Amino acid sequence: MVTGVCPAYLPNIHYMAWVVSQRQVTMVTNNPYQKQTYRNRTEIYGANGKLKLTIPIVHTKNKDRQIDEAVAIHYENNWQKDHWKSLEAAYRSSPFFEFYEDDLHPYYHQKFEKLMDFNIALIKKILSLLDVEVDLLTKENVDEEFSDLIIAKKKLNKVNPHYHQVFQSKHGFINNLSILDLLFNLGPQSLEYLRQIKN
Repeated sequence: MVTGVCPAYLPNIHYMAWVVSQRQVTMVTNNPYQKQTYRNRTEIYGANGKLKLTIPIVHTKNKDRQIDEAVAIHYENNWQKDHWKSLEAAYRSSPFFEFYEDDLHPYYHQKFEKLMDFNIALIKKILSLLDVEVDLLTKENVDEEFSDLIIAKKKLNKVNPHYHQVFQSKHGFINNLSILDLLFNLGPQSLEYLRQIKN
């Protein structure tokens, strides 16, 4: 059985727990683009609580819905600089930010034309940082697609195990944030944490 999921931007913990539980995952890029999903947004833990980071996309005048793989990133505003500054402000004091900083920095200083290419490149890098091997394929037919993993409005009913977060003394534990929240706070223990989560 071939399972697949739409590539998400800096996927949340629940999404990545599913990915690392697979030997092979197809990144589905030929679906119609949908708003209100994690295709172009992620959530991190900022000083004031949950902070949403959104990648602007180029909207077409064509009435037909865009296919995911055709969606281009909009660079009129310097969103890369803003996202990197937000990540630094949120996680500079976390235990492992400096450990991973050099690996992630380039993704915010080079331009990718297509959103899906950027997302897949980041997911591959994250899998490398987690030190786990998962074969990522693209554009294949899938028997089952885990589309719920990218719907931003869908509320996750289960709470993941708590781990220490930088600003938890102010706002408490925030569930299911970007995988970077886990990496910057747990470092090499992140993979073990992900494997405890049942999808």
